[in-house]
Amino acid sequence: KNWACDFCAVSYLSMKRLSSLLLLLILLKPFTCHPAGRNEKEMGSNKLLLVSFDGFRWNYDQDVDTPNMDLLVKQGVKAKYITPPFVTMTSPSHFTTITGRWIEDHGVIHNLMFNPETLRKFSHKATQNKTEWWDNGVLPLWITAQNQGKKTASFHYPGGGATYKGQSVDRTLVESFDHPDSNETEWRENIDMVMSWFTKENFDFVTLYYGEPDQVGHRKGPETEDRKIIIQQIDRTIGYLVEAIEKHNLKNKLNVIITSDHGMTTVKKKPEVQEILLSNYIKFSNLVKFDILDYGGFGMITPKVGKEEELYQALKNAHPHLKVYKKEEFPEHFHYAKHERVLPILVYGDPGYSVNGRFILYVNKGDHGFDNEDMDMKTIFRAFGPDFKENYLAEPFDSIHIYPLMCKLLGINPQPNNGSLEFTQKMLIDTSQPEPNILLTAIILSAIAAVLVLIFLSSVTYTAIQRKKGLKKDHRKAMKNPPSSSTML
Repeated sequence: KNWACDFCAVSYLSMKRLSSLLLLLILLKPFTCHPAGRNEKEMGSNKLLLVSFDGFRWNYDQDVDTPNMDLLVKQGVKAKYITPPFVTMTSPSHFTTITGRWIEDHGVIHNLMFNPETLRKFSHKATQNKTEWWDNGVLPLWITAQNQGKKTASFHYPGGGATYKGQSVDRTLVESFDHPDSNETEWRENIDMVMSWFTKENFDFVTLYYGEPDQVGHRKGPETEDRKIIIQQIDRTIGYLVEAIEKHNLKNKLNVIITSDHGMTTVKKKPEVQEILLSNYIKFSNLVKFDILDYGGFGMITPKVGKEEELYQALKNAHPHLKVYKKEEFPEHFHYAKHERVLPILVYGDPGYSVNGRFILYVNKGDHGFDNEDMDMKTIFRAFGPDFKENYLAEPFDSIHIYPLMCKLLGINPQPNNGSLEFTQKMLIDTSQPEPNILLTAIILSAIAAVLVLIFLSSVTYTAIQRKKGLKKDHRKAMKNPPSSSTML
């Protein structure tokens, strides 16, 4: 009876100690888990800012001191590079990013809006309010998000000034014709305004566009000190953006994607090379009805009636660095030529060879519009925020895959698109799995609990054995010294 009581007492004390230690571990758990705000909310509850720096080639930050971009590599995601769609121009590429569709699907096939019947052409900036150029049945992310309860805005982003199936972006600012591209003070003011949209007016999704380093790349060339200087300005602006996010208490609420539309390459000029001048090989007045030429490395031509074959034959072997195709024979991997707006004859030069028409008037020292597989046409991808992993290097991917990623971040159902989350999913924190520090905490707690249980069992077992030994000893002693008859009486 005494042994049983002692055993129960020991068990009770051991269990009490075990319970106390487990309670202590539970109370300590919040201090060993991940920082608040990092992953508590479901994907889609955070805001999103898409920033585009026009013409930012994939390696522009590799020969310049860029401390802020370098810091983002540690604090977020960097892709080795991304591949823009063909044709590598501003409006077509930006619209691919915001729709996730190839250019032949969304129909914004060039920077210029044109009509081969009326022979009219509109410049890049003149198209920004032209709904008839942008609205081809494909909804950009602004409208899709708005239709699912989100509030969106466009700050100078190409396509933001149009309406789509009668719907406008909730708020849009369109670049003026004389808008300065490189005013650093204005760049910061734009960031301040966007931050106020997020904090004071509760916008969910904003696109922000900057015209550099494209302009410097065109005017001065991509391999110049001027280009390096503008990259340093961009880096300072990114640093200012990070500070503004913290200042407005958006660090745990705002995801940011920084990308671009295309790269840039040095234009090859005589006497170093024989430039491409189509008038050396064809007589425009006899063969050409309408053309989009003298616009970098790519062009299109509408032949006069009955002249298509003659025009094609005259150009197809005209210059060793000129590619010439009929529309129906254009390489399918470009995902470009199937749209009805594409003209019957397509031409593009090898990297650096601009396609000139009647005269060589082109003065740019850098250009784009070339094959999107050329490394000089590749561009950047950076991302950071509460839903992105830190210090994560992603493999290269096509820019069409940014669209489904943004839909995932915003928690909305995407429109039909050519992209896939397969290429970007791994850069996101997996909310269905514990983060490494949470997993480590769970392992430690489990290990400690297991040790305590073993101690408890060992203690109980040891006590039981000792009590049993004590009883046997007492029994043997009693047998050796039996009580006297007088005592028994």
